[in-house]
Formats: sequence, C-alpha cells, structure tokens
Amino acid sequence: MEDSAANILPSDKIVGVGVSRARNPNDAVREAVAELPDNGICFALVFVPERLEPHCVATALSRYLPQTLAFGCTTAGQITPQGYESDALLIVSFPRNHFRCSSTLIHPLAPVSIADTAAAARRLSTRFSRSAGWNRFALVLSDGLSKQEEVLVAALEAGLEDIPVFGGSAAGGMAFNSTFVLHNRRFYSDAAVLILVETDLTFRGIGFNHFLPTEERMVVTRARPDERIVLELNGSAAAQEYARLVGCGVADLSPRVFAANPVLVRSHNAWHVRAIQQVTENGGLSFLCAIDDGLLLTLGRSNGILETLESGLRVPGPDNEAPNLILGFDCFLRKLEIEQNAIAHQASEVLRGHRVLGFNTFGEQHCGVHVNQTFVGVAFFTPQRETAC
Repeated sequence: MEDSAANILPSDKIVGVGVSRARNPNDAVREAVAELPDNGICFALVFVPERLEPHCVATALSRYLPQTLAFGCTTAGQITPQGYESDALLIVSFPRNHFRCSSTLIHPLAPVSIADTAAAARRLSTRFSRSAGWNRFALVLSDGLSKQEEVLVAALEAGLEDIPVFGGSAAGGMAFNSTFVLHNRRFYSDAAVLILVETDLTFRGIGFNHFLPTEERMVVTRARPDERIVLELNGSAAAQEYARLVGCGVADLSPRVFAANPVLVRSHNAWHVRAIQQVTENGGLSFLCAIDDGLLLTLGRSNGILETLESGLRVPGPDNEAPNLILGFDCFLRKLEIEQNAIAHQASEVLRGHRVLGFNTFGEQHCGVHVNQTFVGVAFFTPQRETAC
C-alpha cells in the first residue's frame, strides 16, 4: 500500500480525508478511518469502489465509525487527493465547527411521488433549525439505476424552494447490475439520501460539460420513456442510426464510443447531455437520462475535456481566492473519455491542483436538473480571518 502521506491534503484543509486501497472491506474502512481527525466530525461521506462489497463496508463502518453520521454510495471511480482512482475507498469528514446537517432516506424510491417527496424535503428543512449567518445547500445521492432522478430532483427543488441541490447518482461496474446509497451506515438500493447541510463557509455551485453541437440531428420516433429506451431514431433502428451518424458499426458501439459521441438536447439556451448507457437486445439504445417520443437530439463533439476541466474548476472566492475544497460529482463517461485519450495523469494533476474530492457517477444533479457527462460540484472557501485596524 502507498504511503498514507500521499492521501493528505495541504495543511489548511477544511475537511478530513481517509483513503485506503486495501482489498478487504474491514481493512479498507479501518485504514481510511485511521486517517480522519479524532473528533469534531459532523458527518462523513463514504465513496465505495466496485470491488468492495457494500454491506461488508457498512458493517466495518459500524465498527470503526460508530458515532458518526455516514452517508455515501457505490461508485464508478473515486477522486482522491491523488486524482482519479478506480479501487480506493474514500472517506471525507466534515467538521462540526463549520458544518451542521440533517438527513432523510427516501426508500423505496420508485416510483417517485412528487407530492410526498417535496413534502418530506420541506419537513426536513422546517425541522432543521437555522444558525444565524450560516447558509444552506442540499446533497442528494440516488440509486443510479432507478431511472427516477429527473422526477426526484424536481420534487426536491419544489420542496426545498431556494436551497440549491447538488449531487450524483450512485454507480458501479459496466454491467449496470446494481448501485447502492449509504444512510447511517446501512446501504440501500432503490433509494435516495437527502442531506441538508448548513455551513458558515462561503460556497459556490459548479456545473460544466465539454461538448459542442454538430449538424447531425436525430428525432426519437419510437421510445419506451418509462424505461429510458429509444427504439427508433429518424424512423430507423436506434442503434443502427446512431452508429451510422457516428461512423462505426453497431457491433463496435461501446461505453467508450458513447462517451466520445454523446447526444445533446437544448433547453433554456443551454446544451445538456443525454448519455447512452448501452445497446439493448432488440437494437435500441438505453439512456441514463429521460427521453420521450418526438425529442430532438443533436450529436455532440468534444471541445477539449482537459481544457474545460481546468477552466471549469477555476472558481474565484469572495477575495478572488481559490477554493479550499471542491466536492465533485463527475460522470463516469468523462473518466472513460479521459482514459481513452491517455490523459488521465494530466487530468489528475488538474484535480489535485484544484483540491477536488468526490466520485464518478452514473448521473449528476445540478440545481434541480438531472444531467449526464457533466462535472457538478460545490466549491468551499477558507474562512476569512478578521484583521485589527
């Protein structure tokens, strides 16, 4: 195992960080928890690699972090102090002197009741007493295979009103078999965790992708919206028509092709990605975002993922300072594209330079909208010290 010193952020870091690459869940949790501060933790976020069994991780969390509120999820990769990783258990602890929180578990998730979910969010906010001078935001972690994120985030935004919502969809391997969210040291599928956070720190939301529209257009001519499956594009079998526009054979379609050639939709003068998950048995395309009959799609092209990562993370604070921490929710397809272009080392350098911690998702939530192939984050800034005149 690598020296634990490599896991430590600069000395002025606001949060605690624990990372382990141990292959045994108990050992991994024990090692990661050992790197956290001894006390003063308000809550911890736990991001679990695919190779660790979630319920074994939960058992170990009860053993080594018994008094701490723990939330998190399974992932398709982690963003540690070293940058992109695939097999690391990452725990980020948030101190009581800067953070307060309250949470609720939405389980079962499907089908989402907009009225019930909005009411639950409203109750959570109402019962969570406010601290003078502190500001609020919400984090949401949801089952990434639930196909419920659009309705979920819309309901949460309605219930929380002016409180911004950020988050990511739990992820896993390319087999897309299952994903789990963590609430109070227990993992759940078909669930979402809503965490209402209050802080005295200045924070800013971040959201960006790196795609531009091309001239290639597609109309969804037959679909099963409830399953996020497109059966036909432009009147032809969906996979066949997409492959034709991309310039490859249907047999060559893969997550790496989808990552490099996304489809876009235009909404409120902005382009959003509708990511393709996989080819279905009947030649359709399964999506990671909502689709419907008649939807106009535009093929996208990359506009420099490394350059947009650098510029997107350059977030100025109140005195034009850089963030002390960026909590990041980064789509797994972005990581795939970065790996395919052999620039993972450079991307990790950018993430390290901007103090990003987080995970690779199956979808991202940004201010009431569910998106794909996007980096979403919350930037926190070092408290300003008062100076005597």
